[in-house]
Amino acid sequence: MTQNKKKIDAKLVPVLREGIDIIKMVLFNELKPFLEKRYPERDPGDIIRLTGAVVNDLFGVENMEEPFASFTRENAHIIKKEVEAIATNFDHLHIPLTDALRIQYLCDSNEGVNSESVLEKAKNLNIILTDREVPLPGAFMSLVRSFGVAYKILEQIKKE
Repeated sequence: MTQNKKKIDAKLVPVLREGIDIIKMVLFNELKPFLEKRYPERDPGDIIRLTGAVVNDLFGVENMEEPFASFTRENAHIIKKEVEAIATNFDHLHIPLTDALRIQYLCDSNEGVNSESVLEKAKNLNIILTDREVPLPGAFMSLVRSFGVAYKILEQIKKE
């Protein structure tokens, strides 16, 4: 039975991680035009890097490759400020962000990675809805599909 469970986990975790990536793309799609308006003096490439850095910071991802690592170091104060403002500026994304961060934590735990600090940081920034139950994988993927289709990241599956 345990061996069977590991096989299921081995197939389920990558699917859940794809769902997390779709929610990251949703945040990216919302954040980019917001940052363009907020920082009109920055060139489009900078806005894209800034948007990616904010999303990465929220989800605890460190891009160590250049030029991204240097950009992140040089703009750490802006990145921090924008991550701290996500709860206020994007309150309509509380549910998908809460679920994606919690599912990421579960996937990381399953793979032996402790990402509790990422979850704790998001909770302290009021991004996590603490009274919301942790979603089951099927419910999370349903939410991902809804947001993915709404943001034109995924194509709508037509029922015939």
